[in-house]
Amino acid sequence: MAVNRLDQPREIRRSIRPHYDPEAFGRLSEQIARFLGTARFLVYMTGFIAVWVLWNALAPRSLAFDPYPFIFLTLILSLQASYAAPLILLAQNRQADRDRVQSEQDRMAGERNQAEVEYLTREIAGLRLALGDLATRDYIRGELEHLLEEVRRPAAREDGAGGQKG
Repeated sequence: MAVNRLDQPREIRRSIRPHYDPEAFGRLSEQIARFLGTARFLVYMTGFIAVWVLWNALAPRSLAFDPYPFIFLTLILSLQASYAAPLILLAQNRQADRDRVQSEQDRMAGERNQAEVEYLTREIAGLRLALGDLATRDYIRGELEHLLEEVRRPAAREDGAGGQKG
């Protein structure tokens, strides 16, 4: 009995089931679904049906596709619809998965942004409080002007008082 070791690759097992890459199949189904939803597809399908109907209605019976050509056309259209529906659903499921992942990433980014905004808001509030305790340039200028006025007033009083005595 072989022991499964993580440092060695597994042996390739042969199977009767066909192996396919689900991602590649999903991409192909999205391309088909994207094409089925275009005006080009509708024009091609309308042209195909018109040619089929005109050929089988106007061509001699010996050149017609089948004695019952419109039954075969119905069969072809039913077959196309039976493959188109699951391919479209597969493409929608893949898109829903991508949307879910994108939504989760957007939510996480929003939470990070909200946390950063809250942090910066707290930092700005802290700076405002710190600046409230510090003397600003305008405050110091105002105080110096006030002191200068006080120094000039007594000098003006002394000049005025000295001029009256003399």
